[in-house]
This record gives sequence, C-alpha cells and structure tokens, in this order.
Amino acid sequence: MNGRSSENTEFESTIGVQTFLLVLLAIIVGTLMAVLVLPNWMPNLANSLLGSDPKAFWYLSRGSAFVALTLLWASMALGLGMTNKLARTWPGAPAAFAIHEYVSLLGLGFSIFHGLILMGDHYINFPLAQVLVPFAASNYRPLMVGFGQLGFYVWLVVALSFYARSRIGQKTWRALHYISFLTYCMAMYHAVTSGTDTANAWASGYYWITGGSLVFLLMQRIVVSVMGKLAKTEARQPAPAREVTQS
Repeated sequence: MNGRSSENTEFESTIGVQTFLLVLLAIIVGTLMAVLVLPNWMPNLANSLLGSDPKAFWYLSRGSAFVALTLLWASMALGLGMTNKLARTWPGAPAAFAIHEYVSLLGLGFSIFHGLILMGDHYINFPLAQVLVPFAASNYRPLMVGFGQLGFYVWLVVALSFYARSRIGQKTWRALHYISFLTYCMAMYHAVTSGTDTANAWASGYYWITGGSLVFLLMQRIVVSVMGKLAKTEARQPAPAREVTQS
C-alpha cells in the first residue's frame, strides 16, 4: 500500500470490517479442519501433531508467513501500479483499488495466523504475550521477531485507515499509506533474519525477485513524478519573445 494520485480519491472501500473478520475466521477454521481430516489419509501428519515433538505448527507458521509476505508484496505492487497509472491498462484503476484493499486485508489475516499458530509449537513455546508484544519473544531471536511484530502493527494501522479515510482526510490517508514501505522493510528483515528457509536458493530468489520488483516500481514512480513536475514547470513558463528583423 502506498499513496494514491488524486484520480483515485473517488474510490471507496469495497470490503467491510465484518467481511474481513469472516475471511480471517474462514482461514483459521479451514486450517483446523484440514489438520483434523488430513491425518486419516496422511498418518505422518498425525504423528507430527500428536507425537512428542509436533512440527506441523512450525510448518503452518512458515507457510502462512510466505503467503502473508506475498500478499503484502502484491498490495504494494498494486498501489504503486495505480500511482504509476499502469493499472489503467490492466486490470483498470477501480478493480486494482479493490484488489489492493482485499489482498492487504487478507495478508493481514495470514500474518495473524502466522503468529498465533506458533503457540502450538513445542520448540519455540511462545505464550500469547510473547506473540503479541514486540521484542518479548525471549525463546527465539527476539530482535528479528520483534521487527516482524512491529511491521504487523504498522500494517494493521494502514489497513484500518481504509475505513477512516473520510474522517482523517485524503492527505493524512495518503501519508499513512506511504509508511507501508516501512512495513515491507520490517517484514522482509524479519523473514530474512528469522526464517529458517533463508539459506535455501528458492527462498533467496523469492526475496530478491519480490523486493527488486518493488524497487523497480518505486523508481519508476519517482521518475514519472519528476518528469510530470518538469513538464508542468515548462508549460507555465512564458514563451520567449521573438525578435523582429527589418529588411
């Protein structure tokens, strides 16, 4: 998420708070049902859940972390695409705004699940307080985990601003969305430094491709903005007077 151009000010929030909560509930219930049903066909999963050293909670947390980071990336890319006017080509500015809002809230739901599911992991053994309070995770890399927790709360503020735009005003709303870049940086730092998959080639490639694409879109946004300001400045300057020559 990020700031929008004035062309997007007429777009209204398309997803209510109740809808977001229902989506989050569906994610949690669906995952719990899968955990209960799949062991009938996958005994190894049952052993992972019910054995002395359950690992399924850790796997679920790792998977949901990548989903949440991907959705955050998609939301950022769509926001930059709207400010770069690329969304006019596809899928269209109104559709891009609606998708941008939806994937942001959905990613927030996955990040909540990512943190809460760790309470079932016996290796890390996070109580609820350590899941919710930044830098309180004494059992596992508190600094790295703390940045991820801070990023979540910043993301939460930005996401909730969709529903307060009419009260806080367009300028404040846009300023709040600019701090999404801080959210992404903290989430990326958390993923790289605390994730156990960072050493794998596929994870490193994922980080470089997603992060690099956002840097490219941001640089394009800056260039487009500078070029637009220069064009307006040149248009305001009076044309030079022509010299009249006599024969």
